[in-house]
Amino acid sequence: MTSAISIGISGIAGWRVLQRIETRQVEATAKDPVIQRATTYFRENLTEDTTAEDLVGDYKMLQVALGAFGLEDDISNKAFIRKVLESDIGDSASLVNRLSDKRYLKLATEFQNRTDPETMADTVTKAYVAHRFQQRVGEGDESYRLALNARDELQAFATRTSSDKTMWYEVLGNEALREVFQGAFGFGSAMANLSVDRQLEDFMSASERILGSSSFAEIGTDEGIDKLVTRYLALSQVQSTTSSNRYSAALTLLSS
Repeated sequence: MTSAISIGISGIAGWRVLQRIETRQVEATAKDPVIQRATTYFRENLTEDTTAEDLVGDYKMLQVALGAFGLEDDISNKAFIRKVLESDIGDSASLVNRLSDKRYLKLATEFQNRTDPETMADTVTKAYVAHRFQQRVGEGDESYRLALNARDELQAFATRTSSDKTMWYEVLGNEALREVFQGAFGFGSAMANLSVDRQLEDFMSASERILGSSSFAEIGTDEGIDKLVTRYLALSQVQSTTSSNRYSAALTLLSS
């Protein structure tokens, strides 16, 4: 089984190292025997006739499909996932479009709009490997996993035609992505107690002030992503160091 990827240093310096080794480490993750068996099984068993019922009824296939979208925790919620897969993605009032977590919509869209099994298998297995790589990174340093996820999400945001306000609402409903923005903006956990509209206003205002724009066409560029991620990592490192120093001071007082 794949092991944690430990960079050895934290903060922005470690992030630069991770960027340099990412391609090699993703390839190594794809070659891990357990992951390779899982992706091969998915490829061999996905057909143009595979239904939502078929997918949720095959644990091995479902594990890869959900893992590709970071939804592996829903592996036991088969009835719900089937409803998601069968939901009308073109109906704004359908279940999948009413869910605030848009990963379910991505899953349903990929499943329903597949042009052929091979193309879908390529997309899903590639995403599954990338997600497993990010999990390995997270076992070494969770802030790097969140940074990688934010990069990928924002690159996708930049290509969409949805309004910026719509995508900001998605940020608020996406726990992992929200954590990066919230950390970069210096917002505390109390922010979640505010109304959603107030949170939206504060996030967009902070983005204008700190990132120079609240438009995902700008935030989703390489420069915009780097500005967000490096600020998030820098502040996370400061917070971690401060907490560590406080803990050390407390131990010193207790032992004196």
